[in-house]
Amino acid sequence: MRRKPANLAAMLVCVGLSGALMTGVARATGSEPGEDVQANAGPCIAAAAAADDDKIIDVCGALIDNEKATRPDRVKALMARAGAYDRKQMIDRAIADYDTALKLDPSLADAHNARGELWRRKGDRPKAILDFGAAVKLDPNHAAARANYKSLSLELERIGAMMAVAGKPSFDCRKARRPVEKAICANPTLADLDREIVASTFRTVREAQTPREARELQRAQDQFIARRNADFGKPGYDLEKAMRERLQRINGVDGY
Repeated sequence: MRRKPANLAAMLVCVGLSGALMTGVARATGSEPGEDVQANAGPCIAAAAAADDDKIIDVCGALIDNEKATRPDRVKALMARAGAYDRKQMIDRAIADYDTALKLDPSLADAHNARGELWRRKGDRPKAILDFGAAVKLDPNHAAARANYKSLSLELERIGAMMAVAGKPSFDCRKARRPVEKAICANPTLADLDREIVASTFRTVREAQTPREARELQRAQDQFIARRNADFGKPGYDLEKAMRERLQRINGVDGY
């Protein structure tokens, strides 16, 4: 009879060990609530490798939304999904993913360059040039970013030059004497047409294959100016129409 308490104690110890073991097994197998198991990035990586945009958006999106995803995995998933959105012409969504990726890791030159290309496609040149500049600063050897920065800088310079002469004709309006010249100076559209006509004439004359061709091209321009001066103000004469037709005729000479 004295052995029963001892046996009972042994049984209780065994039960306790068994419970502890079962609890440990439960934790090891991930069945216990509140487990700390990292998200699986494999499906997203596989979809990106296969270039399956629909799959990328699906599985990488799930990884992005998974609170247990590591920061590096989430960044990779955002970059992959942004690329998929870009290829599907979903520009705003692609930009949003690059925004989030750069918040998580501001050192991503590729993300800056890719987002810059999207801003450029949307017509937002100031944001594009900032992104290209940031990419080059982060990685001076980033060939695509350097090329983008250079080409956009030149484009902005050309736009600036055009804006500087916008609405101004090829001649000095302060010296305008003829009624047609004063009309051109008073109308920005006509002023721009006049400047384009003179510039196109200069180009075609300069690119002429022979001196004779160059003289003929210049003679045609002189004749147009003479007719314009003589016909302006007459009933039925449309100055803008005449100028547009002249510009089209010039540019058609060499296929422009």
